[in-house]
Amino acid sequence: TTLYQYVRHLEDNKQKTNRYDIALWKKVIYPLAVLVMMALMTVFGQAQEITGKVVGVHDGDTITLLTAEKEQLKVRLEGIDAPELKQAFGNASKQSLSDLVFGKLVRLEVAGKDRYKRTLGHVFVGETWVNLAQVKKGFAWHYKKYSKNAGLGEGEAKAREARLGLWKDASPVASWDWRSASKKKAAP
Repeated sequence: TTLYQYVRHLEDNKQKTNRYDIALWKKVIYPLAVLVMMALMTVFGQAQEITGKVVGVHDGDTITLLTAEKEQLKVRLEGIDAPELKQAFGNASKQSLSDLVFGKLVRLEVAGKDRYKRTLGHVFVGETWVNLAQVKKGFAWHYKKYSKNAGLGEGEAKAREARLGLWKDASPVASWDWRSASKKKAAP
């Protein structure tokens, strides 16, 4: 039963309900419930959008965004994983991302936070979805462990077929495998 139906029920049964209950529902509880529902829809139903200028590019999938409020956000591009800087194509991936976004006004659709407290999100320069652009250019993998986005998967397949970016390598090592191997080498 919706709140609206409940209020209608109270009005239809006035003889059984005192007028104070009906007035309370109509003037206080019902509007408050609508506001709460709208707030929840905003938080859970739609991604938060932030506009800002890119003031730093850390690697092929991480940027620093300066918001209108002069707050700096470290943003990890959601759904992709670029080569590490010490890895083959790491610097090329960083340069590609820099060419796409550095010094530009971008729109960020926030997807959440990662375990390092970075903002996860989808970055757009005009109509260009930067996450996808990095994958299509062959400078990032679709990070299937954390993303089921079909567009990113298709972009990776096309880049691989065209042997773009990291796909020029005969057997590119995925960044997550490279990090894992590096940790094992560093362990005593």
